[in-house]
Amino acid sequence: MKTLKPLTIEEANENSQVIFSAVKSKIGRVPNLYAAMGVSDKLLRGFLTFTETLKSGEFTSKEYEAIALATSQTNSCDYCLSAHTAIGKMNGFTEQDTLDIRDHSIEDTKLKAIGTLVSDLINLKGHPSDTTVDNFFDAGFNKAAFVELIAIVALTTISNNIYHNGGFEIDFPKAQNTEQLHLV
Repeated sequence: MKTLKPLTIEEANENSQVIFSAVKSKIGRVPNLYAAMGVSDKLLRGFLTFTETLKSGEFTSKEYEAIALATSQTNSCDYCLSAHTAIGKMNGFTEQDTLDIRDHSIEDTKLKAIGTLVSDLINLKGHPSDTTVDNFFDAGFNKAAFVELIAIVALTTISNNIYHNGGFEIDFPKAQNTEQLHLV
């Protein structure tokens, strides 16, 4: 059963309507994910504020998108893979880069360390291996980046779970190779 659906501006409460208007004026539309989150203006406002805060942190925009891609891949979220593939391309990734991040074949040492740490955090329930953590620090990241990565994984997992409980239309160009996510 899919519990969540995107709200129209008329269906949203007054606070969510204000947020929808701000999002629309900033990016030209309200993505379905945000429209579904809008059932709780507290969640939507907090999510957007936390996202902006973390995007001003330790990671470049490409590294941030690599974290979001690796998280969405590990959590099997078609919607977020599509969104972060599109955003990643706007930040300089090629289509192949996004696929390589998702399957851990990216050659860039920093991006590989990010992807491995994300995967370990999710698959090992918050307990990455010592080797994975050491590789992350050896790639040049600091402890602030480590905790911010944990936060970005948590934030992206929220959006993954909203989609999993909504199953609404993907309103971004569909990411390649998502059909493999559902073979398990």
